Formats: sequence, C-alpha cells, structure tokens
Amino acid sequence: MPDRPVILTGFNFTKTMLATIGERYEIAGHMDKPTPAHIPPGAADKVQAIVSTGSVGLSAALIEALPRLSLFCCYGTGYERVDLAAARKRNIIVTHGADANAPDVAEMALGILLASTRRIVRADKMIHRGEWTKRIPNRFGAIAGLTGGKVGILGLGAIGLEFVKRIKGFDVEIGYCNRSKRGDVDYRYFPNVMELATWCDYLLVCLRSDASNRHIINAEVLKALGPRGHVVNISRGWAVNEADLAAALRDKVIEGAALDVYDEEPYEGTELLGLDNLVMTPHFGGGTEHAQRRMTRLVRQNLDNHFDGKPVVSPVPELRDLAVNGAGRLR
Repeated sequence: MPDRPVILTGFNFTKTMLATIGERYEIAGHMDKPTPAHIPPGAADKVQAIVSTGSVGLSAALIEALPRLSLFCCYGTGYERVDLAAARKRNIIVTHGADANAPDVAEMALGILLASTRRIVRADKMIHRGEWTKRIPNRFGAIAGLTGGKVGILGLGAIGLEFVKRIKGFDVEIGYCNRSKRGDVDYRYFPNVMELATWCDYLLVCLRSDASNRHIINAEVLKALGPRGHVVNISRGWAVNEADLAAALRDKVIEGAALDVYDEEPYEGTELLGLDNLVMTPHFGGGTEHAQRRMTRLVRQNLDNHFDGKPVVSPVPELRDLAVNGAGRLR
C-alpha cells in the first residue's frame, strides 16, 4: 500500500471531520498556533497539506518551514490570514469553503439582527435578574422593529443573497454595496460603504475580508449609520474596528450591534464585554449540522482531487490559475 499523504490541522475540528480526513490521509498532528514552533516534532519534512481556517491562516514563515507543503484547505469561506503571495511563490494551492455554509450563516445573521434590534438578550437578562417590575418594560426606549426599515448589505455574495431571502418577509427596503453593481438583482446599489451606511437603518457586513477592507466599518461609517442604527457582522472580525465600535456603542452613536466574528478569536478582550447594547456569539454562524457536513465533504473532495492530480473544486479566486495549471505538483 503506498504511503498516505500527510496532513496537519490548524483548527480544533470535530471527531467526524477528523475521521473523514483520516480515512485516506495520515494526520501528523495539530498546531495550536500557525507558527513553525508549533509544528509537531518530526512532521516538518513530511507534511503535504494543511486543513485549517482563514482566521487562523498561513504565514510565509510556516510555508518556509514545510518544504513539501502543496495544499492549504480553508474550512470556511474566508481566507483573510493566508499569505497568498507566499503561497503563489511556492505554487501552493489554496482552497476555501466557497458557498457551502451560506444558508446557515444567513440564518444566523437574521437571528442576531433580531436579537439586537428587539433587545431580546437584554430583556432575557432583565427577567433572569428579577427586574421585570412593569407590565411593559420601557427602560430600553422605543423599539423601531425591522418592518418598514432599510437594510443595507455590505457584500451581496452568496451569504448576502441568502440573507435577502429571509429578510424579505419583514417588508423592508434593501440596498447593497459591492465592488461592482450586480446585473441580476434590482435592489438599490451604493458605490461605497459610507453612502450605504448613511441610507440604511440596519447594516449587515457579509463581505469576504481581505487586506483591502480591514476595518472598513470604522468610526466614520458608524456615525453615518446614526443613533437608531444597528450593525451586524457575520463575515470576518477584522472588517470591523472593534475599538471604534465599542466607543460608538458606549456613546450611543449607534443604537446596537451584533457580532458573530472578532478580530482575534477566541475573543479575549474586555472593551466589548460590558456593553449591554451588543449581542455577541462565538463564531458559530456556520455551525449547524448541515453546514458542517457540506464543509467536511468539500474539504475532503479538495484533498482527494489534489492528491489524485486533478484540479481542486473550490480554489480561492486569487490563485485559481495555480489550481488549474498546478494540479499534481506534489512535493
């Protein structure tokens, strides 16, 4: 029996995910952090692929330390911390989850938007603390509700389109901002995030995070969103400047916010924790059983195609040419 390709993991995957990979591949170990110092002893000269996430990433230093590495599989849509230039230099193919978890993330986006705008978490805590002293609690002020509001979507890709399917039932106006106007939708288009934030009541961030849009949601954008505005981030944490968001929530520059993703994960900061007008969930928008199965199948298919000398299924767009022309360049 030929030697099995050797894999490293850079994320704490489920037993089911690891078992699916382990059917064909040798898992040499797990890296707690994506640095050469965390490569398991004796594995550096054997590893041919890494299965991780975009929020963990792949550095030039790690690439340099793994001479046989030829494939990096992101379990998830984002790949913001993958050094694409270093990967290209070494002809390393990079794949991502593409649209596999889009319906589930969109579902989560709607859930935490409702939790923020309707003060669901704050009201729940109030009752648990025994503070419900009036029939209709008015300590939160007037609640606008989604119906009839303006929803702005920053990044109308697969997740954004799935979100639109779900939000339409609230009879809202929909606007969006993309790098270019889509020809297949008739929603109002805004050429930049400032114009979108000025127009909308509720701003959903679901773009693919990369170096060009780091901290695209900043103090200026939040001010434009206004004192009745809410922002929801289910894309990648670094799209939002967390210090600016904390200040905007403290100073009532905006009314509320909801985050499922953070600049550093797990979130270990303090500035966001004391804000009762912020809903926080631990990056599990794509954590449903359905999404996990789809993502696992996609990772396994990318691995199989690569090690069978075929083009991978879901290469990142920036390195698509490597995926087409470099299939089978294994080391």
